[in-house]
Amino acid sequence: MNRGVGRRLLGEFLGTAFLVTAVVGSGIMASRLSPNDAGLELLENAAATAAALVAIILAIGPVSGAHLNPVVTLAHRFFGGLSNGDAAGYIGAQLAGGAAGAVIANLMFSLPAVELSTRARSSGGLWFAEVVATFGLLLIIFGVVRSGRARAAPFAVGAYIGGAYFFTASTSFANPAVTAGRMLSNTFAGIRPSSVPPFVVAQLVGAALAVLAIRVLYPGVRRQAADVVLPTQLLPQARPTRSLPPTSARTWRSWWSSSPASAPVRAPSATWPDPLPFPLLPSSTSSRTSSTASLGGNAGHVGQAQGGIVKEVPEVLFVCVHNAGRSQMAAALLDHHAQGRVHVRSGGSAPGERINPAVAEAMAEIGLDLSKEFPKPVTDKAVRASDVVITMGCGDVCPIYPGTRYEDWALDDPAGQGIEQVRPIRDEIDRRVLALMAELTSDESVGA
Repeated sequence: MNRGVGRRLLGEFLGTAFLVTAVVGSGIMASRLSPNDAGLELLENAAATAAALVAIILAIGPVSGAHLNPVVTLAHRFFGGLSNGDAAGYIGAQLAGGAAGAVIANLMFSLPAVELSTRARSSGGLWFAEVVATFGLLLIIFGVVRSGRARAAPFAVGAYIGGAYFFTASTSFANPAVTAGRMLSNTFAGIRPSSVPPFVVAQLVGAALAVLAIRVLYPGVRRQAADVVLPTQLLPQARPTRSLPPTSARTWRSWWSSSPASAPVRAPSATWPDPLPFPLLPSSTSSRTSSTASLGGNAGHVGQAQGGIVKEVPEVLFVCVHNAGRSQMAAALLDHHAQGRVHVRSGGSAPGERINPAVAEAMAEIGLDLSKEFPKPVTDKAVRASDVVITMGCGDVCPIYPGTRYEDWALDDPAGQGIEQVRPIRDEIDRRVLALMAELTSDESVGA
């Protein structure tokens, strides 16, 4: 199994296990602390579950996205964020984690490891409540994602579940893995096995209705498909030569003015080998385009490189050999997601003649048009103007300047590949781009 996929599945298993442990365990504790007071028991159960859910999503989100729920995974798959194989793996891990969580909760409170619940939960009102609860959960998740506020997702989901404990008749299971796990504990949070199938069917119906509503409300949601519930960033990346500046765009001015002005420094040789494998193009002209054009046509960027203009937003440069595939996808995706909050450029050491057709097709699938783009050269001036320089795993290196962050993203080469092979590369780039954007922009900024 791919190591990255294995980490994600382990994350989903552990996250769902902790979630069910929180649901069942807090139910047991509530019934012992507040016997014969159903309202107080439910309040205690809801508060503990909501708080634990926020913490679990924050912890597991960077690994797997923290779905913790088969209906979230199925919706994610429908919108193109997962392959069929990954979706099946996620669901299996979630179901196994749910069962493990119930066993853990039982054992912590000195109960039998597995004791099937006798608590009947079966009526038309309860089933309809599960449709409503699941519909609302998916609407919250994908609505937050589409708004560009993925960082708020853990709190939005936790708040919704905590509230839905009270405003839905079923106390908002809204999760087949949690539902199946709860039947293994004959306690306050349990559900009789015969009541489980109708609950799961209702949850699937709610999910299907939510997917239809999301498609109407947020037509461009496929562009954020990788960002559910949180964006993942699994693979190791090069360590920056300087710690990240403050994330708010308003603080870039003071950070930039404090950057050292000494001679260029060397980054770790494992990331930026010496000597440089290609000569940097002259900063004034090139065989294909002027330096201003290679910088995206913005003369202000040149002034920034020379220190004449104060920066208001971070500058990111993506570099690969031909600037025909990976770097073009990364630049287009970051420019789309950032909505002006980041200045984005790309270039290559040996620019190709045109954008890779399979790359253009893969980007068109998610609504991003590369037909007017063309490979551009990277210059020394472009590197100087950048706050973050990212190579795409193709062996290119750049000169090192103080205050600049350098990374290398190890990615498969789309050259010579068909659309089926390019899609996973595009999706992995998108995951990394979203994580980078979250670091470089402030929470107050909202994407369109």
